Amino acid sequence: MSISSIFDIAGSGMAAQSLRLNTTASNLANAQSASSSVDEVYRARHPVFRAVQQAAMQGNAFIDPMQSESSVGVKVDGIVESDAPLQQRYEPQHPKADKDGYVYYPNVNVVEEMADMISSSRSFQMNVEMMNSAKTMMRGLLSIGQ
Repeated sequence: MSISSIFDIAGSGMAAQSLRLNTTASNLANAQSASSSVDEVYRARHPVFRAVQQAAMQGNAFIDPMQSESSVGVKVDGIVESDAPLQQRYEPQHPKADKDGYVYYPNVNVVEEMADMISSSRSFQMNVEMMNSAKTMMRGLLSIGQ
């Protein structure tokens, strides 16, 4: 693995954590949105990540620069909706109540989302620190030749 591939790995990690932060922010923004039917209510969303280690799986010590985007790092496979049960509350005075007086709220757990936000923020920060360390090492390497 070359030192320049560290930037690819950290960059893919930062992109993945940025998506995770955006998904968490969307969940928090919709945590108290009400709906009159189960089909229309917002459901919590979570990204699915996959570590990509193509060169390690093939036993290659050298990573071809032409394949660097797909050979190492983190890949976002998609965003899935949570299958946790929705919150059903009896509020007959609510404007969005159904004919039985129930209002449906998202299955967003605010405490879990805040913990997820802190975790993704710290992961993003660690990837930034990894890039800064690699940059410092590259500067030191270049100064040796002077």
